Amino acid sequence: MDFRYLPMTETDKQEMLDSIGVNSTEELFSDIPSDVRLKRDLNLKKPTSEYQLMKELTELANKNANLKDYRSFLGAGVYDHFIPSVVNHVISRSEFYTAYTPYQPEISQGELQAIFEFQTMISELTAMPVVNSSLYDGGTAVVESVYLSTTHTKRKKVLISKAVHPETRALVETAAKGKKLDIIELDIQDGLTNLEQLEKELDENTASVIIQYPNFFGQIEPLDQINELIKEQKKTMFIVSSNPLSLGYLTPPGEFGADIVVGDTQVFGIPAQFGGPHCGYFATTEKLMRKVPGRLVGQTKDENGARGFVLTLQTREQHIKREKATSNITSNQALNALASSVAMSSIGKNGVKEMAVLNMQKARYTKQQLQRVNIPPTFSGPFFNEFVVKLSKAVSTVNEQLFEKGIIGGYDLGLVYPELQNHMLIATTEIRTKEEIDAFVKELGDING
Repeated sequence: MDFRYLPMTETDKQEMLDSIGVNSTEELFSDIPSDVRLKRDLNLKKPTSEYQLMKELTELANKNANLKDYRSFLGAGVYDHFIPSVVNHVISRSEFYTAYTPYQPEISQGELQAIFEFQTMISELTAMPVVNSSLYDGGTAVVESVYLSTTHTKRKKVLISKAVHPETRALVETAAKGKKLDIIELDIQDGLTNLEQLEKELDENTASVIIQYPNFFGQIEPLDQINELIKEQKKTMFIVSSNPLSLGYLTPPGEFGADIVVGDTQVFGIPAQFGGPHCGYFATTEKLMRKVPGRLVGQTKDENGARGFVLTLQTREQHIKREKATSNITSNQALNALASSVAMSSIGKNGVKEMAVLNMQKARYTKQQLQRVNIPPTFSGPFFNEFVVKLSKAVSTVNEQLFEKGIIGGYDLGLVYPELQNHMLIATTEIRTKEEIDAFVKELGDING
């Protein structure tokens, strides 16, 4: 047998067509205009045996660079962190792996508890009282925060720092078109948001201000100063997009007065798998609870007094009146949220702090060693685990040569910031050893000349 799964036969097709009273497949699609229909076969290779197909796909996959064989100093939103082995063990269990949406709480207690634990841990990290059951990723979580702020304040103007991830800013721009929102980007000064421009742009029409913490360059924004400026415009909301691992050490946005804190939990238990899937979180204040996108899981007791879990709030149009729905989010990232929950639980409260500190220490060691080979940092302020350096040649050229040495270099900032040509964003995480860092510094120094 060449195929594990049998496709439908011509007899099967004809039986289905007969059942619905259609003579042919062409007739079935007759409502589609002929000028937009494909009138040839798809440009695919001829079918082959399962063994040959798997062999070919394996050969193609082996051409990819992977983080087991290469040492990575690439971050920019996707990071190479330690993942405890228990994570894969738990998320591979069928009761979690196949779980979709816990519509019937009485038979979904395990899934609901996992989501509740995720909400609780993110709440502790962000210092925010309300957290939803997750969103698709950090970028879409920012978009949802924009929607909430504009509907809540009934304002159309949104300020977003250029130090927010470029892909997130692109998402916001796209999402704003349908609602005719006015998106204004705030310039950067020494790697941080320009506070003078922020103060100038803030007015009675501003729905929200979006800041990343740490920002895209790894720099730590002065959230206390930003909050003071924002709160002068009483209804304006303060939105912070934050790496949750950094909050194991840094003061959480909730303590600075943030109204909404969003981000991506890829840093906890989710590998850097070609950019996705990820898991977004959305945390906010109690007064905004009923406007949170997605769903909230709550803890309760049954008639016997036993602990139980329920879907407390569901604010999408599938569950409530369409005009009152806050989002069209169709599902939460349950499996990836579970991965993050298991990772955080196994690392532990003290472990998360230690992990954050190691990221900071190793990044600072990398920066110091690079200075010794005449590659100084571009920005002067405090940072988490990423920093920017200027090279003497194109980053793409440098990265090609690093790759030949088994090293994945940093992000080429010139791709998205024209003023930062030849600038590299370098990430150093807790799993990079001193030997790996020293080798990276030596090779980068030699290539840079």
